[in-house]
Amino acid sequence: MQSYTIGQAARLLGVSPDTARRWADAGRITTHRDEAGRRLVDGRDLAAFSVELARSGTAEEDTPYTSARNAFPGIVTAIKLGDVAAQVEIQAGPHRLVSLLTREAVEELGLEIGMEATARVKSTNVHIDRT
Repeated sequence: MQSYTIGQAARLLGVSPDTARRWADAGRITTHRDEAGRRLVDGRDLAAFSVELARSGTAEEDTPYTSARNAFPGIVTAIKLGDVAAQVEIQAGPHRLVSLLTREAVEELGLEIGMEATARVKSTNVHIDRT
């Protein structure tokens, strides 16, 4: 399972690292320490928290959200696999993006809940890049 540093988690949540540290200190985000003593957040925990945060609308209000070339870096929050098709949800700051793609593409990318990914939007299609 992928883990994220406080700085990486903050970027994915669309907040400052200080805000992410305060949330961790307050117990809102569960963290653990690696061998080097860095605080890490489990990818699944971060995915769940990002959905909760987006629903509650408590992200920093002055944080600008941009889409440079229609790219939305975020975290995979849900994957629904069918026999042929799949649905992948990404929480990119306050934006929830859903992509319909083949099951084979999800498996080839190795997508999992809690993994960092980028949704790229072109017209009415959303493409997923593993980052």
